[in-house]
Amino acid sequence: MVTVIKKGTPKEEIKRRIDEVVTKAPKRDIMKYAGKLKMDVDPLEYQKQMRDEWE
Repeated sequence: MVTVIKKGTPKEEIKRRIDEVVTKAPKRDIMKYAGKLKMDVDPLEYQKQMRDEWE
């Protein structure tokens, strides 16, 4: 959804439009994906390794 807010629009109107968009957004259950990714590497060690590549 696209909401056009023009310059000079009052703050109350902007807040009302944002609230409309947020309430219309579908709610998603992201917890159904928790624990589904199986890795052979410890995630923390992998993260450290990826960060070390930049140095």
